[in-house]
Amino acid sequence: MHAMTKPEAEHMQCFVAGEWVDSSERLEVHNPYTGDLVGSVPILGPGEVERAVDALAGYEPNLSAHARGDILYTAAHAIKAQKEDIALGITMESGMSLKNSRGEVDRTVGLLLTAFEEAKRITGEQLPSDTDSAGRDRIILGMRYPVGVVTAIVPFNRPLNQVTVKVAPSFGAGNKTIIKPTEKAPLSAFRLLRILLDSGVPPEMISVVTGHPREIGEVLVGSHNVDMVTFTGSTGTGRRLAQMAGIKKLTIEAGGNDPLIVCDDGDVDKAVSLAVAGAFGNAGQSCRGIKRVLAMESVADELAQRLAEKSKALKCGNPFDPQTDIGTLIDEEAAIRVEGAVDAAVKDGAEVLCGHEREGALYPPTVLDRVDPRSDMVVNECFGPTCPIIRCKDLEQAVEIANSTEYGLQSGILTKNLDNIRYAINKLKVGAVNVNEGPQFDMPNIPFGGVKQSGIGREGIKYAMQEMTYVKTVVI
Repeated sequence: MHAMTKPEAEHMQCFVAGEWVDSSERLEVHNPYTGDLVGSVPILGPGEVERAVDALAGYEPNLSAHARGDILYTAAHAIKAQKEDIALGITMESGMSLKNSRGEVDRTVGLLLTAFEEAKRITGEQLPSDTDSAGRDRIILGMRYPVGVVTAIVPFNRPLNQVTVKVAPSFGAGNKTIIKPTEKAPLSAFRLLRILLDSGVPPEMISVVTGHPREIGEVLVGSHNVDMVTFTGSTGTGRRLAQMAGIKKLTIEAGGNDPLIVCDDGDVDKAVSLAVAGAFGNAGQSCRGIKRVLAMESVADELAQRLAEKSKALKCGNPFDPQTDIGTLIDEEAAIRVEGAVDAAVKDGAEVLCGHEREGALYPPTVLDRVDPRSDMVVNECFGPTCPIIRCKDLEQAVEIANSTEYGLQSGILTKNLDNIRYAINKLKVGAVNVNEGPQFDMPNIPFGGVKQSGIGREGIKYAMQEMTYVKTVVI
């Protein structure tokens, strides 16, 4: 069945206070396609996690920006050299297609190399002192310093990339980091940890802990020794963490409901290609993936037909087959939830053009036309391989629908009209407007984050480093 040799199950240990730590109780990880046991991780209690936090807080790093950059550079090339093994590991634990897993490894290398560069570019500023009489004969500086201990809480959908997008800027900025990977796909975080340690990250600057989130979450988020929490996950969990954290720095990257708007003059060929890539990549489990296609009536018929045809041609199934486009969702429960959301949309009047035939944790690419914008699957984040088409009379209505949910992460618009572009930029309540591009557009050096209930703060290596430092004012 598998396109390559299946590795042995990996039974990981946590890394606490510079030591490998095990527990009698363990959490098993199974491949969602085969059901095979692929590994296990310890279930630590609050005491062990508190020990990890306190040890990080008590350590004073003495690494220059140059040294931190060199370590990140070394780690990037180590991951690049192990690309196939790491990609297979991602597929083993998450069911992500091998094609997508290889892309995840490439993205991780890009993040680390960008952090290598940006670690040497963390700058403050000199402030004018003659703007007020109190500043006479003074030199005033705003200097950036690492916040201290950063808790990184990551989700299942990109089990390697989501860890790297937090750890790389945290370490690059000189912080100490405690990582809590998702219990659904935790193994890639441990593989990254080993590479970082082998590349020279001081063991006193990093920890990885696993356990039941509700049991260890209060220590990870609420401890007075934690200076910042960076979280990616659901909006509901983000709200709870914000309440638990108290007064400390927070970056929350929560839910999204990202629209692709196709105007009357939009390129339908490009719209189809972007919609397929953005709605179905990683089985639709993407924060910035396309969750809604808002199409003008004049192009909607052609768009719907061609989108369904191209979606049917995608290969959905065995994630270990290098030709597979779409693997499983993270588990069967997630696939059942997506199936239910589509059923509800059909009851609201939507028409299924292709897909909607679940098999265990597999859910094929599903295109729906004439979706009611009030349907739950387009009001809330569906997080599966679905592409609902909502027909709009004009751009004003499309923007109104796009803004009608509690989310505001990314967006895309296809048009050649400068007035349309201006309108979208000014009126869309989102963190990014991508013109003639999908909301899924991604680079490691640009800011990423949302407005409204999609989160606070910004990721993207340079911007994450700014979040993970504080300004100390120096008056001479």
